[in-house]
Amino acid sequence: MGWKVLLPQEIMEEGRELLEKAGHTIIKGRGFETEDVLADMKEHQPDAMIVRITPITREVIESNPNLKVIVRHGAGFDALDVKACHDNNVQALYAPVANSTSVAETAIMLILECSRNVIKLRKTWVDDFYTAKLKLKKNTVNGKTLGIIGCGNIGSRVAKRALALEMNVICYDPYKPVKDFPEGVEVTRDLDRIFKECDYVSLHCPATSVTKNMVNMERLKMMKPDAFLINTARGAIVVEEDLYEACKNGVIAGAGLDAIRKEPVDPANPLLTLDNVIIYPHIGGNTVEAAHRASYFSAMGVNEVYEGKTPTWPINDVDYETAKTYDDTFVPDKKKAGMFDF
Repeated sequence: MGWKVLLPQEIMEEGRELLEKAGHTIIKGRGFETEDVLADMKEHQPDAMIVRITPITREVIESNPNLKVIVRHGAGFDALDVKACHDNNVQALYAPVANSTSVAETAIMLILECSRNVIKLRKTWVDDFYTAKLKLKKNTVNGKTLGIIGCGNIGSRVAKRALALEMNVICYDPYKPVKDFPEGVEVTRDLDRIFKECDYVSLHCPATSVTKNMVNMERLKMMKPDAFLINTARGAIVVEEDLYEACKNGVIAGAGLDAIRKEPVDPANPLLTLDNVIIYPHIGGNTVEAAHRASYFSAMGVNEVYEGKTPTWPINDVDYETAKTYDDTFVPDKKKAGMFDF
């Protein structure tokens, strides 16, 4: 018989094909907003849903007693009320490796664009070629130190790419042992070290009770005045008012953001007025290749639950306040690792 599977947003052909071949019926959602999904839930009573960008609240989940599984089409799931899923015996799944490489590439791209002052260059070079070429500050990244906060699927990929650019990399992630970090990185358990010592601080952690508002003025003031903040994770990690003041007043050199607190962006967001802040519309995971993988893995998750199998990528409840942490550290031998002192 198969299940009814609601798609509030379209997925790629591989995912649709997998679902249809397994006998499932696909329901095209009426819109992107939470209210649209709520209406579809009440009308169609689907067994499953694959969601890309729509916030899924407890009200949505509890509006449909027939619901068995929700899959988040990608790695982040803070817009999905996971507790409400588990409270109502709804399996919550995601696709954590589908877009990891794409997001890692976006972080590296923002690092490079910040290093070359691209917004000021774009605004200057046509009218004042020589100022843009000779006077606007631009830096190389080799020899600089990148601090990574959160070294999971994405953070680890960023670290490897930064090492290939001959950067020094310091990683902070209290929830994993040294042996699980990429080879060649320094592992610290002191979060403030990342802010104090690094030329670029790149965020790759989820928005949790521990990390929300973690990057505030106190920590921004720890950073070097020529350092940049990079955020391809979640907007809730950063206090935007503090970041605006820090970038405007030279507390730090600037920021590269692929995640902000309010999406779509409010045109009145003051960060948009700054020449030293780059903002993308949360496109890190939205490459063609990532979309194909996420669609297939999401459909696979629905079908695994349908067939009574243990799903490959469940979203587990984690209490980050009490989760196990590690205190082991590691400093690489740069010469042994083929690295250089700059």
